[in-house]
Amino acid sequence: MNSIEVKSLTKKFGSFTSVNDISFEVREGEVFGFLGSNGAGKSTTIKMLCGILAPTSGDALVGGFSINKDTDLVKRNIGYMSQKFSLYNDLTVSENINFFGGIYGLFGNKLEERKSWVIRIADLYGKEEHLTSSLAVGFKQRLALGCAVIHEPQIVFLDEPTGGVDPVSRRKFWDLINELSDKGITVFVTTHYLDEAEFCNRIILINGGKLIASGSPKELKEEYIKNPVYEIDCSDIYKAVKVLENGLFTDNVTIFGNSIHVSLKSSPEFKVNQPENDIEMLNVFLEKENGLKVLRIQKISPSLEDVFVHLIESKK
Repeated sequence: MNSIEVKSLTKKFGSFTSVNDISFEVREGEVFGFLGSNGAGKSTTIKMLCGILAPTSGDALVGGFSINKDTDLVKRNIGYMSQKFSLYNDLTVSENINFFGGIYGLFGNKLEERKSWVIRIADLYGKEEHLTSSLAVGFKQRLALGCAVIHEPQIVFLDEPTGGVDPVSRRKFWDLINELSDKGITVFVTTHYLDEAEFCNRIILINGGKLIASGSPKELKEEYIKNPVYEIDCSDIYKAVKVLENGLFTDNVTIFGNSIHVSLKSSPEFKVNQPENDIEMLNVFLEKENGLKVLRIQKISPSLEDVFVHLIESKK
């Protein structure tokens, strides 16, 4: 059964089309990733699904309610956490929880029960009377998630919730997302951190307002990355990228931190079924033919970022 059904959703701002005729479904209880680079249309889509922005055309059913006809019911039956964490910095932790609980009609024993849950998942025991502005970003993030789901909605939208958060806090946050999913809650999360998509059951990739791929992380890698991918460390990364891009045997070449990811073409003269020959050929090409010092070449499993780069390059 589906929690969300999106039908030909479009949003225009003047002559600019931010979201262009997209359709997809999200199943009950899954962690659904909506991924793309900054400006791809992720936040605009999530704001339409939450009833914050009206679509130019199309519709969506969220928990069975139309975002066009039943906007108030949509808002009442979802949780929403924005990029800014939706908290009031001049209120204490306790006051923030009481405020959001009150918005969703919680009071008395039920509010206290849910308040204790928020304090636990945010790891804020002993900090209830601290001003929210004094909290580290990771604590704010978990507090914001707790406040967003304090009323126990069956669907929660998280709009780039891990932006500016350190890796350890990001990992803890995803543990909380999985905890929600285990309880049958549908989690719809947007992010530009493609490594986080590995934690999702299914994902959609969006670029320029259009959907360009969908499936599980495993399905996307198998469908779009058919040929070997190698990670290379060398003396001059920018020169290496330039010469590899001009190589007749390369498909995609991308910088990943201090390394390069190279996807190879499949051709009769280049035996992709023998990885050691691939590595030897890359060594010869970079060192002997182009004067670069190679520090490491290793065959790797493709990442979702490799998939995204491949899809973007293939659209050019």
